[in-house]
Amino acid sequence: MNSSKHSKQETISSIPVFSGLDRDSILTLAHNASENGYSRGEFIFSEGDRADGFHILTGGRLKIFKLSPDGREQILHIVSPGQTFGEAAVFSGGLFPASAQAVEKSSAIFIPKAALTEILEKNPRAAMNMLAVLSARLRHFATLVENLSLKEVPSRLASHLILLEARDGSDTVYVDITRTQLAFLLGTIPETLSRILNRMNSAGIIEVKGRKITILDRNRLEDLATGHYRL
Repeated sequence: MNSSKHSKQETISSIPVFSGLDRDSILTLAHNASENGYSRGEFIFSEGDRADGFHILTGGRLKIFKLSPDGREQILHIVSPGQTFGEAAVFSGGLFPASAQAVEKSSAIFIPKAALTEILEKNPRAAMNMLAVLSARLRHFATLVENLSLKEVPSRLASHLILLEARDGSDTVYVDITRTQLAFLLGTIPETLSRILNRMNSAGIIEVKGRKITILDRNRLEDLATGHYRL
């Protein structure tokens, strides 16, 4: 993406958190913002870094993740272009609780905390929009904790496919991350994920063709997601 002030202005005005801001406020944010490029595997920030601003992904894709003491990776969220990340830590006034790493060549706009705080103090609507974003993120993590602690891996996968179906608006969904990344997102290992996909395919619940998955039996998929059916 062009890193000119004009393109930053357009990007900032297009995201929901800044919906309704006047032109001068958008220009102020764009003036204070910077756009950075990241190569695949590069960290945008690491767990424990000071949260001195938040980001808008403008290109590529990245993962938000934590590492356990034994080095096991748990992906918390996959960020796509147009989405923001790192907001919550900015308002807590502390450190980032997780790491952000590019999974492909990416770019992101960085808005410093001071510029963001000034705009939110002057614009109640923007502050309410930010609360809505943070509330949605909290619901996401509450669901993630519930899935990881209460559901078995097949149920987690079924729930994820239902979310992808809602996102794509079709019973054929495209998994836009690797098998390994999907496994880490679901709190398992790639070998286990592959076995479950093969079993769901053999059972006639889904049809797997590379990264495309077609849902063949929606009722059984829902029952699998809720734990009323087991493979």
